[in-house]
Amino acid sequence: MRIVVAHNRYREAQPSGENTMVDSEIAQLTAAGVEVLPFIRSSDEIPSMSKAAKALLPISPIWAPRAQQDLSRLLTEHRPDVLHLHNPYPLISPWVVRTAHRHGVPVVQTVHNYRQVCSSGIYFRDGVICQDCKGRALGVPAIKHRCYRDSTAQSALMATTLAVHRGTWRSVDRFIALTTAIADHLRDYGIPDDRIVVKPNAVPDPGRPAPLGDGFLYMARLSPEKGVDLLLDAWRRHPVGTLGTLRIAGDGELRPLVEAAAAERPDVVYLGQLDRAGVRAAVEASAVVIAASMWHDVLPTVIIEALASGRPVLGTALGGIPYLVGADAPHEPAGTGPAAVASAVAGHSAPPAGPSGVPAGLVTGTAGWVVTPDPAALAAALPVARAGAAALAAPARLRYEQTFHPDVVIKRHLDIYAGVARPH
Repeated sequence: MRIVVAHNRYREAQPSGENTMVDSEIAQLTAAGVEVLPFIRSSDEIPSMSKAAKALLPISPIWAPRAQQDLSRLLTEHRPDVLHLHNPYPLISPWVVRTAHRHGVPVVQTVHNYRQVCSSGIYFRDGVICQDCKGRALGVPAIKHRCYRDSTAQSALMATTLAVHRGTWRSVDRFIALTTAIADHLRDYGIPDDRIVVKPNAVPDPGRPAPLGDGFLYMARLSPEKGVDLLLDAWRRHPVGTLGTLRIAGDGELRPLVEAAAAERPDVVYLGQLDRAGVRAAVEASAVVIAASMWHDVLPTVIIEALASGRPVLGTALGGIPYLVGADAPHEPAGTGPAAVASAVAGHSAPPAGPSGVPAGLVTGTAGWVVTPDPAALAAALPVARAGAAALAAPARLRYEQTFHPDVVIKRHLDIYAGVARPH
């Protein structure tokens, strides 16, 4: 099987899980015997472009003529079975879908965000979930609020691009939804069920899990949408030392907040930005990994890494998190419901307990727990997760083996290609 993988790499200065996953997927496909033809552009190329090329940049998200010419040559020469698209912006353009179809090549796209509808791609603005552009022919709110790169002009361009390419996206032969939440997003966008397949990403098997550690680990970008401030608010509602140690790894604009918490409480430890060895050591030292996202986070890789190491996860009930921990039924489709309710940041008192003594709003999945993104709700969930970690450690590893192991995921991946590949 011969596959073209098309991806516009994000800038290397800005860490990108999508870049990492595309690289990993290419390696896994190659190892499985697939001939991969990379069609890769990078946003890092922009500063060194000629003046003529830079002059075309404003229209490139809508139509990137050089990319279409290059892709046409590649398709003519190699006659691939499928074109697999990841991120098309800004140098590739969704127009590659039309180019591939003109050559008779079916298109698969992995949906990594919500950019069919949302110019920023994350359904999050000014500290709350935002869906103001949903259902509009043109995303005027995105332009008004400068949602794309904090620029009115670039936001107008992206909103126009999404409007122009609505038909393009609806012509894609198969969408890979990384979670059930993304599948719901695509259905809401008008994509029929028979063109949506839920297939998550895989992470390498770290081997047999180490014995369970103690306390909690938060490992993410230290920014508002990732919820570290939510976590710290919840943590402060417990006396020092009653929950073990909270380890926090990562960097970002909220780093001073984390450093202040670590200076204030001996049960909060800031680990900084970790390398791979440091990540593994931090996971092994902990009993539960926390994913406190305040947005509809698509697929936090840290959750899959935690499950692979036999660590259950306590997360917010947003985006793909319920799916990852096996607690996604019933679930609220990404981008639906009132933003104020979905964000739920104003709680001050602990939620009432249910009939079994479990805090209201806390859902136990096969590999962890999800809770509303509210400080009081998360505070009530923390001792439940600590007490239940040992019982869910083995199921967490099993969920990884059955759903996120590379051997399982790559088989599903090849089946998707086989389902759309043109006959020769």
